[in-house]
Amino acid sequence: MPAPTGRRARLRQATLAEIHAAARKLLVEQGSAAVTINAVARQVGMSGPALYHYYAGHDELVGAVTADFFREMAAAMEQARDARAAAPVGDRMLAVCRAMRAWAIAHPAEFGWIFASPVAGPNRRPGSVRHQAAQRFEQVLLDLTVELWRTRPFPVPDLADLPPSLRGQLTAYSAAIDGQLPPEAAHLFLTCWVRLYGLLCMEVLHQLDFAYTDLEPVFEECLRELAGLLGFGYSGRSYA
Repeated sequence: MPAPTGRRARLRQATLAEIHAAARKLLVEQGSAAVTINAVARQVGMSGPALYHYYAGHDELVGAVTADFFREMAAAMEQARDARAAAPVGDRMLAVCRAMRAWAIAHPAEFGWIFASPVAGPNRRPGSVRHQAAQRFEQVLLDLTVELWRTRPFPVPDLADLPPSLRGQLTAYSAAIDGQLPPEAAHLFLTCWVRLYGLLCMEVLHQLDFAYTDLEPVFEECLRELAGLLGFGYSGRSYA
């Protein structure tokens, strides 16, 4: 985001940062239900009505704070990618996935806020602050998948073999990403994402505690399987 210019703009930016920090503190310490307009306002020493000078309502506040989390996680993933800029694309992809897991484990409340909460209508709109930040996050893995597809195309299903409804949705998604991946390659990209996301959610939300106390080997097994689907060699920790 561009640096604010002028004293008034700087003061407003500082207040917004304070509001976001208060919302995050409430989320981490008390849960998402505690993040209300009045509670956040109390944390920063203003009245509820005064906070409406900064956000039109709860949904807009949630969208702005969620955008912060998306940007933070995306930055961690980009840093892991850029630290291995000279490495093969598969190695960079594995590094990005591990960085995403590391951020999620270190910030379970924030990860749950992003991925385990319904998205209010205003925050689903293209161009919303949340939507733009989510796109940056999505782009990290998408760009690497596109690079892999262009340099070493991976095996994909025959589009004609997929159910008509799925074909239509994949065609629409391919168009939405400007055809960077054809529908059948987009299908594999989304399949890999669903598997990765599903495992991370189950870990962060403690849905697998009944069986596992350490999910790192399970996550690495998932990465090995995804590498096989995308046609590149897995490199990582050995558990032999």
